[in-house]
Amino acid sequence: MRTIRRAGTHELQIQRSRFICALSPAESAEQATAFIEQVRSTHWSATHHCTAFRTGAHGEQQRSNDDGEPAGTAGVPMLQVLTAREITNTVAVVTRYFGGVKLGAGGLVRAYTDTVAQALLTAPKVQLQRMATLQCLVPYALEGLLRREIEAAGAELLGVQHGSLVTLQLRLPQTQASAFVQRVNDLGQGRVGWPDQLTGGS
Repeated sequence: MRTIRRAGTHELQIQRSRFICALSPAESAEQATAFIEQVRSTHWSATHHCTAFRTGAHGEQQRSNDDGEPAGTAGVPMLQVLTAREITNTVAVVTRYFGGVKLGAGGLVRAYTDTVAQALLTAPKVQLQRMATLQCLVPYALEGLLRREIEAAGAELLGVQHGSLVTLQLRLPQTQASAFVQRVNDLGQGRVGWPDQLTGGS
């Protein structure tokens, strides 16, 4: 499963109508909705703003809207493009400026499908990785060492708590987690505790 790296636009002109696809990363329905409203305000005079988005590690949450076009001719075909290309955490908005020529149901489906498909062709994409969140307990003498190992591994330090021991919470790709735990255990020589098992995420 992939997502796009950054927002972008692509425009097609079909039978004098302008179709402008705006794509953006979106990790939640709230982010997708905010982007849709941003596009609406930018192109406030457009005839339609048809939308589709998928969020979640496997595109579990998805929604589409025809925004006044005949039912099933815009939002659903747009969503099908995202699904077919295994794109998630992404929102697509196709803004249409009507050019005076009716395209018919089949023409509309092709127009909205092609606009999103061509926008995705040029959009830079990244592979989603399943992440692991780890919690580690170490004596104060090992805090500096563990911080250096976290940085060297390219992991994200989520939080640090200082009590009788130092508790560090971090996140890194799940494929790297076992090797990281093993390395820290070797360096810590039995003085490192892992109260939580590996937890999946994305």
